[in-house]
Amino acid sequence: MSFSSEALPMNSVSGSQPRGGFATFTRENKKPLIVFLSTLVLVAAVISVATAVTRKSKDHHENVANIEASHALVRSSCSSTRFPELCFSTIISTPSLAASLTTQKEVIEASINQTIIAVERTYFQVQKLIVKRNLTSREKTALHDCLENVDETLDELRETYEDLKVYPAKRSISEQAEDLKILLSAAMTNQKTCLDGFSHDEADKKVRKVLAKGVKRVHDMCSNALAMICNMTNTDIANEKQSGTQERRLEEETGDDGFPSWLSAGDRRLLQSSSVTPDVTVAADGSGNYRTVGAAVLAAPEKSSKRYVIRIKAGVYRENVEIPKKKTNLMFVGDNRKTTVITGSRNVADGSTTFKSATVAVVGTGFIARDITFQNTAGPSKGQAVALRVGSDFSAFYHCDMLAFQDTLYVHSLRQFFRSCLVVGTVDFIFGNAAVVFQDCDIHARRPNSGQANMITAQGRDDPNENTGIVIQNCRIGATSDLLPVRTSVKTFLGRPWRQYSRTVVMKTEISDVVRSEGWSPWSGNFALDTLYYAEYQNRGAGASTASRVKWKGFKVITSASEANQFTAGNFIGGNSWLRSTGFPFLLTL
Repeated sequence: MSFSSEALPMNSVSGSQPRGGFATFTRENKKPLIVFLSTLVLVAAVISVATAVTRKSKDHHENVANIEASHALVRSSCSSTRFPELCFSTIISTPSLAASLTTQKEVIEASINQTIIAVERTYFQVQKLIVKRNLTSREKTALHDCLENVDETLDELRETYEDLKVYPAKRSISEQAEDLKILLSAAMTNQKTCLDGFSHDEADKKVRKVLAKGVKRVHDMCSNALAMICNMTNTDIANEKQSGTQERRLEEETGDDGFPSWLSAGDRRLLQSSSVTPDVTVAADGSGNYRTVGAAVLAAPEKSSKRYVIRIKAGVYRENVEIPKKKTNLMFVGDNRKTTVITGSRNVADGSTTFKSATVAVVGTGFIARDITFQNTAGPSKGQAVALRVGSDFSAFYHCDMLAFQDTLYVHSLRQFFRSCLVVGTVDFIFGNAAVVFQDCDIHARRPNSGQANMITAQGRDDPNENTGIVIQNCRIGATSDLLPVRTSVKTFLGRPWRQYSRTVVMKTEISDVVRSEGWSPWSGNFALDTLYYAEYQNRGAGASTASRVKWKGFKVITSASEANQFTAGNFIGGNSWLRSTGFPFLLTL
């Protein structure tokens, strides 16, 4: 059926549509309306698309601007580093991370995070190598050394990151700066130590080659983070000094009794007393709680904030002892350093690494010892043979003897203090990359093998931003009875540069004629002679004259007390904040 337009009824009102608000459409009036509505939809769609495109374009431009700004910040921050391209590329390798950076501190935090990832890769690489067959005994030992050093590095980087998060609210800025720098210096030292274990045989070098690239990358990333921290903190310290807040904060750290404000009342009483009550006693004859030192250490509490005292009764303890990082605030107290002896004979010639040869190795923070002898009896023909290795922050030794030949005392890393101790050895017999001060110590060269020379120190600083070095203050440098008769035919030097930026300072010390007139020895050719820092200040004795000392660019005779003051225990190892807690005598100034 079909309907025509004429058949549709109309309202009685001329030309009007029916009531009720509903229009009645004909074919003729439907068409323009549909076109109109379609046009509206099309326009709305076009506007919507245009708005979305505009918004997207705006977001894109803002994102690009943010990325460019963050990249500029990263590039600027990395410009102060020794390896700027590595610094920049590692941080921007995670675009979302790079785009979120707005301050120099955030750039450093990002750098630390990327370094942690790189260290974890090294850890897994070492683990894979350990399970391989056909490894020599020393290679296996060296790989385990690497695992230990990598593990230490992870802890040090994480602690650095946590300290950065609260910077600069924690203590004075200068103290925080030294904390951050020593942690990263230790992390860098660990990388060198890892590779050092593969330096003895041709077979070792093959494993070294596999690890070298990744380990060097970690080392250089740590170096970059250290440089940026130095750049940031140096500026902040300068501003702090101008405002005068530094001195006030330092005063607040120390109580009226001269001890740090954070030290407990019980520990103050303990340290103020002339005797120390032990928690346990070690006696080889069975009269104590333990027969061996190692057993007492194993049973000691972990991560203790309170001093835990192990008395070691007179006797000779033939064992190798390790104080791991979980054993904090341990104290060894001997009856007498001449009669309380811990001795071993591990050495490189018989297959050990230098790192693992130590008779006693200390890593746990806050370790202190007194009245004990640490000894390695391997002898002058066995190469590196360590009596004591120390990688413990805030560690101190009083009335202790360290006796060996080559590499006697390995001051590996972090902050250390030696007071009224005896150190005896031949080649490089005080070596490592700690920030360490010796006061009132006797440092004696002994007779080496024929054809060998004695080097008292071999300091291992390899980056100009590391706050490490060996300081010998108010000590006595001489010879043992077996060297004295032949001292004119055996060359003895104050030190030689183990690493590129080796730093050693001898001040206000009596130097006997056992030390040759040139004073210092090169390592190999011209290596490090321009970049090292070797200095002497107000020394005395037959071997103290500087008139014929080496003419290296890196050597100097200090004439200014203010320059020498940088190397006092108060400044160089921040002794004002921790040495009182040891209970040992010390001098903070010149």
